[in-house]
Amino acid sequence: MIKKLFNILAAASIVALAPLGCTPTPSAEEPAKEDEEQKQDEEPEPEDLEPFSFSVDYDAENNIFTGNPVFKLRLDNPNSVPATAEIKLTISTDRNKKAATIEVNREVPAKAGEDFVLQADEPIGPGFYKATGKVGRKTFLAALNFGVDPDKIEYDMSDLKADFNSYWDDVLSQLEKVDMSPRLVEVTSHSSSARKVYFVELKSIANGKDGEPETIHGYYVEPQDGGKHPVIMHYEGYDTQPPYGAIPKMYCPYGGNSSEFAEFYVSTRGQMINARTASLREDGVEEDFQNAYGDWFAYDFGSLDSYYYRGAFMDCVQCIRFMAAQDVCDMDNVFAEGKSQGGAFSYAAAALSPYPLRAIAPGVAFLGDFQEYFGIVSWPGDTAKSSAKKAGMSTEEMYGFLSYFDTKNLATRIPAATSVIANMGLLDTTCPPRTNQAPFNTVATTDKEMHVYPEMGHSIPSDWESKFTAFFKARVK
Repeated sequence: MIKKLFNILAAASIVALAPLGCTPTPSAEEPAKEDEEQKQDEEPEPEDLEPFSFSVDYDAENNIFTGNPVFKLRLDNPNSVPATAEIKLTISTDRNKKAATIEVNREVPAKAGEDFVLQADEPIGPGFYKATGKVGRKTFLAALNFGVDPDKIEYDMSDLKADFNSYWDDVLSQLEKVDMSPRLVEVTSHSSSARKVYFVELKSIANGKDGEPETIHGYYVEPQDGGKHPVIMHYEGYDTQPPYGAIPKMYCPYGGNSSEFAEFYVSTRGQMINARTASLREDGVEEDFQNAYGDWFAYDFGSLDSYYYRGAFMDCVQCIRFMAAQDVCDMDNVFAEGKSQGGAFSYAAAALSPYPLRAIAPGVAFLGDFQEYFGIVSWPGDTAKSSAKKAGMSTEEMYGFLSYFDTKNLATRIPAATSVIANMGLLDTTCPPRTNQAPFNTVATTDKEMHVYPEMGHSIPSDWESKFTAFFKARVK
């Protein structure tokens, strides 16, 4: 385990003067008046006391505890008189519910230190929490986010509908009837002698059972050595369309010199390539594309036949089917990765692909455990609730509908032979840790790794690509 140590000098940032819980200890007997006057000359008034100094340590690798968490507080009293420390440690759940309160009042001898062991009387159980510690009114531990045995969290699977598998099997059968009609245009500015880069256009499932197939786009990177190559599917995060921010120029991959993998960069309907004019893409294709869906999470909310993620999940699968039609692709070694929404797509692809995936790498994954999700952060819960209200759906109906698109439930379809390397940030307020852990715990494989970053929000660590690539390479057969 890695020992976390915080040395916080009270003189700089944490003050515990007499009115704040650091008080001289009174004598048992009333002194004579002259003794009292002499004491006033010799002992400092409470407001003149030097502040405590503190250190806090705990054994938790990346802020993940095994068993009931224990915090060790060292409090040093620099004064020539004893002082009483009023200590309070509060632990709350990720839904801001009180899990435990530990309170200690103890005298600290003059010119000496005291060690305090702070632990809840009853185990708080597996989950994600936040701790705040104070001496008097001053903080010695500020909103520490941590987990307790997250791999042992038991998720409620009662929302898994009896027709869940038959629903997705039916949607997949609809996809199989769609003629992809692929069109490939080489992006010569990004190709190399080792690998060519292609702009790809193909047809995917319609937005509804009776509609016309939807046209989607992506970038295909093809090794040029004539051999068979393992495949990596790259799935995109939720697009940054207004009002979420300025529209970035769409990245087009470069061929480079490595020819180890055949790769496909997938843009699902209405997002990324499919929502960019020619001037906002690097591929040189002159056609303009625009988002016709509006807010993707809200699109046709409540309709199992035309909801956005029904189509988007099938886009992910259709692009795998495209790769199966390419001579250079070894479909016995298919991998997938993505961040945020792309992480959800990685789980969905592994659950729904007709070609079993060897391993996936979902980072800070979206779309997990909606009932808990909406109780922790506001989005996308607020969008779901307003969309459900417009559709005349009750709360129960809303969660029942979303259960078909929950990665927690999709993970039950992922073969046990599919390995998983995932990551999450303990400070993520977009896709909180509990929602990342849900599909990770549910997936059947025992070959899985969760990489936890205690100081990370909704982002990806700089070394993540090298980590998941090494993980994939180790599992090529």
